[in-house]
Amino acid sequence: MSREQFWFFHPFRVRYSEIDGQGVVFNAHYLTYFDTTITEYFRALGYDQYADSRKTGIDFHVVKSLIEYKAPVLFDWELDVGARVARIGNSSLTFELAIFQKGGHEALVTGEIVWVYTDQKSHRPVPIPQSIRDFIATRERHLA
Repeated sequence: MSREQFWFFHPFRVRYSEIDGQGVVFNAHYLTYFDTTITEYFRALGYDQYADSRKTGIDFHVVKSLIEYKAPVLFDWELDVGARVARIGNSSLTFELAIFQKGGHEALVTGEIVWVYTDQKSHRPVPIPQSIRDFIATRERHLA
């Protein structure tokens, strides 16, 4: 996965509390980086997922998380985490994510997160509305 595949990046700096005894970012923190980046991705699109879910009673659930560790990420490194929606299904979104050292072009870590749009009362999937598809398609031309 290359930097050029992403229009959106969110910056991080690796904190001491995020590393393990080997001096490498502890594996659970990568999902936090990904989750924060997805939140900021939607903020950049102008979509307030939290407000929308409060109004509609429908929200996304994570149903799949995949992380591939290609190289260690170390204390105090500045990072750029890229996010993009790779696919929109009837009720699901598939995000592709990658972590780059600031200014770097080679992905250190890649990931995939799949969300399902779910009625919060029944916990059953529902179709993603056109309005959300339109927000995403403004930047993800391959989905338009």
